[in-house]
Amino acid sequence: MKLRIATWNINSVRLRAPQVVKFLQEEAPDVLCLQEIKCENDAFPTATFRKAGYEHMAVNGQKGYHGVAIVSRRPITNVDRRGFCGKSDSRHISAVLGAVPGQPVLHNFYVPAGGDEPDPERNDKFAHKLDFLDEMTEWFAASAGKGSQILVGDLNIAPFESDVWSHKQLLKVVSHTPVEVERLARVRGSLDWVDVMRAHTPEPEKLFTWWSYRAKDWRASNRGRRLDHIWVTPDLAGSAEDMRVIEAARSWERPSDHAPVIADFRF
Repeated sequence: MKLRIATWNINSVRLRAPQVVKFLQEEAPDVLCLQEIKCENDAFPTATFRKAGYEHMAVNGQKGYHGVAIVSRRPITNVDRRGFCGKSDSRHISAVLGAVPGQPVLHNFYVPAGGDEPDPERNDKFAHKLDFLDEMTEWFAASAGKGSQILVGDLNIAPFESDVWSHKQLLKVVSHTPVEVERLARVRGSLDWVDVMRAHTPEPEKLFTWWSYRAKDWRASNRGRRLDHIWVTPDLAGSAEDMRVIEAARSWERPSDHAPVIADFRF
């Protein structure tokens, strides 16, 4: 069977519900994982997505900040919402893809951005980001041998030199600092995760999913970063057939600063 999974930091799902519907209609993912939905659970635009043909939803929302959700045309079960670092800031949701052979667990993450200063002693937000990544590593390592898993979301780190427009200029900028890259590598090593995006677009080809709102012409300057990711456990690596970043969505009316990412699987 084929399964199309998409991930998108939508930067307010209520503000951009029409853009989400447009994406659903044009790209027809089976499952869409959203980050930074910025609304509580009961304010999520459930009716809008049901009308678009997506009957199954799981939400972990928070008023005005953060929040993640799974929107699916296929049944999902065993929904779980984990808090990290002792905080209730709605950065994770998972579900079992019940219609898929082997029933993998799908994790949707929104890792803390980390503020502006890459110093955990002076910046609590950056310290939180590093702690969050450490807890992810420990948690996934403890789940080794417990079945197939898929991880998607805005991890707020561009790990490789080709994941940013200028490696040298961004080495001291939060999202590409060596300490963040090293921490993310630990998370990736926790289950020997396979980076689906880089498996299909190997380095040194540039690969971006985020472009700042500050750029007058984001496409012309192309100062992007790859902050959004799709990973799978090694047993699923051969199932990933294709991957695309839908850059055109960055130019839609009132766009998110992130573009959606799609991966096609055959199980």
